[in-house]
Amino acid sequence: MNDVLLIAVFALVGAAGAGLAGAVVLRLVRHRSVAVSLAVVAAVTVTAMLAGTLAVAQAMFLSAHDLWVVTVVVAMAALVSMATALVLGRWVVARSRALTRAARDFGEGGGFCAPAGTATAELAALTRELASTSARLDASRRRERALEASRRELVAWISHDLRTPLAGLRAMAEALEDGMAADPGRYHRQIRTEVDRLTGMVTDLFELSRIHAGALTLSPSRMSVYDLVGDALSGADPLAREHGVRLVGEDVAAVPVEVDGKEMTRVLANLLVNAIRHTPADGTVAVAAERREGAVVV
Repeated sequence: MNDVLLIAVFALVGAAGAGLAGAVVLRLVRHRSVAVSLAVVAAVTVTAMLAGTLAVAQAMFLSAHDLWVVTVVVAMAALVSMATALVLGRWVVARSRALTRAARDFGEGGGFCAPAGTATAELAALTRELASTSARLDASRRRERALEASRRELVAWISHDLRTPLAGLRAMAEALEDGMAADPGRYHRQIRTEVDRLTGMVTDLFELSRIHAGALTLSPSRMSVYDLVGDALSGADPLAREHGVRLVGEDVAAVPVEVDGKEMTRVLANLLVNAIRHTPADGTVAVAAERREGAVVV
């Protein structure tokens, strides 16, 4: 029993020395390819076995013939281990390089295309994560393109809407300046109306910027849809009369909702103004509100 214990101690000391040397080598090559690390691990394993054997032999627990036999066996195991480590390392490196190329293409704006072939569990998990990230980024790019198109369209609409009142203001100012206005008071009232209209458009743009910036705070309260629609109809009635459009709000149910009254009134007013402007003279703009599937539909 004492001999077995001594053999174990000598073998442990020899193997520990080889393991310590292997740890130092692994630290030195930690920035190199994974194939090098795998080769070092295989070499450390075989070297630890050989070092333990040599330590036991030096303590005279093995004969020269037995030591030679064990050395030959360890050498053959070393050859097989090193070959296996190199093959495995080259396969992992090749898969990693393919994944790197796919990630590079993905980073340059293209979609992520997972490399063909099998991979280790870690590389497969990384591939799935990159594919998921690519899908999210693609959806984000589509949303960004849609937002950019909406911004361009909004700028075009704003330019068109601003051009008309500005041209009218310029014409009325020139008429007043040249003394060609038959009724200056009417011109002054019209200028004030156009200025109020421009002020409303600027206010809407400011509110839109607050919405996009996430700075718009809402204060919902319980109120009736009937009252909201009634206020919006009252506010849009002068514009409807000017365009010869009839407003109808008879089919509005008195159902309660939780909304911000000020902002919802603005929404309804904008919808009514757009409807009035796109409705021919002698036309009708009808508003209805009812409860449908747990919600209130206007």
